[in-house]
Amino acid sequence: MPSFDITSEVNKVELRNAIDQCNKEVANRFDFKGSDARIEQAELTLTVYADDDFKLKQLMDVFTGKCAKRGVDVRALEPKDVEKISGDKVKQTVEVKNGIESEQAKKIAKLIKDAKLKVQASIQGTAVRVSGAKKDDLQAAIQLVKKSVAEIPLQFQNFRD
Repeated sequence: MPSFDITSEVNKVELRNAIDQCNKEVANRFDFKGSDARIEQAELTLTVYADDDFKLKQLMDVFTGKCAKRGVDVRALEPKDVEKISGDKVKQTVEVKNGIESEQAKKIAKLIKDAKLKVQASIQGTAVRVSGAKKDDLQAAIQLVKKSVAEIPLQFQNFRD
């Protein structure tokens, strides 16, 4: 029976490259001379350091631009509140979403079931598996999900005949 998986993952290599490019550009920019602005990565958590709120915003703009060029979807980045550290210096934690949360997975499965397509959707951990008798039905399900879900980046993988 043909099937495919709907997942939401970030390419970790491209994310690392975007961080490195951003740090390199900030080190060379004139408006950041003598500044301690940088991005550090620990698995799926990024910490952005800057001298003040304005430089933090500038750094995030550079970073999102680098992510866009590297093909990393910025919808997968979830910035937290800005924290003050010593003096004027600030830091911000950015969570990288990986996988579909159970609440979102339930919405996707319900969306597919409510569309009355001849496919079945089941939640498999952090992915949603869609299976059906015909490829055309599966392609209709892909189009439906692409059109309806815009909050998170989705990939359609493991297409099996």
